[in-house]
Amino acid sequence: MIAASGEGGGFHPPSIAEFFPAAFAFEGTPFEMNRIILVRLVATAVLVALFVVAARRAQLVPGRGQNVAEMALDFVRVNIAQETMGHNAKRFLPMLTTIFFAVLAMNLTGVVPLLNIASTSLIGMPLVLAAWVYVMYLAVGIKKFGLGGYLKNNLLPPGLPPVLYVLVTPIEALQVFVFRPATLALRLTANMIAGHLILVLCFGATHFFLFEAGGALKAAAALSLTAGVAFTLFEVLVAGLQAYIFTLLAAVYLNMAVEEEH
Repeated sequence: MIAASGEGGGFHPPSIAEFFPAAFAFEGTPFEMNRIILVRLVATAVLVALFVVAARRAQLVPGRGQNVAEMALDFVRVNIAQETMGHNAKRFLPMLTTIFFAVLAMNLTGVVPLLNIASTSLIGMPLVLAAWVYVMYLAVGIKKFGLGGYLKNNLLPPGLPPVLYVLVTPIEALQVFVFRPATLALRLTANMIAGHLILVLCFGATHFFLFEAGGALKAAAALSLTAGVAFTLFEVLVAGLQAYIFTLLAAVYLNMAVEEEH
């Protein structure tokens, strides 16, 4: 989180270049490894390990760890899937649970020491998850209604005079086929980029004021450090909120795909 001084000294503010780290293995190949890919692998491994341990030690009377895992799973099942999808919830629950915890874990890496960057702050992972949702809501909608029926349900809203379809249908087409997946990915990525830049700015300024600034300016380190700690706590809140929003919208889109009218 420290903005290094560089050869010329002085404070160097964070830039977008931080989200494109140099490769350290397999450079120039589809298997290129860089810092963000490594962070994603670490987050995935930790998440899988936590749930494997909780599942293997499951008991009729849950212990503390099992109780936390069950509460987290129930949050997705009840507060997202059931409240949004009703009788369709059970069908899509595994997908929604996977999305929620994957996004949450990869968002939280932004405040984990030594990792220090949200692995969803590079758009590749959000795009993969958004594409999954996109393919699924198209597939389940077409499977239930057929291609013609699905297009009719989504592009020709009932109750409108036919003459208005000339205006409404192109807008609905953009919403279904472009805006939904695009906004899912962009919303998540933009929030994680902004959070990382703010944290780097605060802690980089603290480093500068404390070790490089002279005189009374050193006192400003306390202010920037306090801001950094406050924004770290706020970033934890944002990480959870973005995981919830992404999963909730995924549930809404899936439910709209299989409902008769919306």
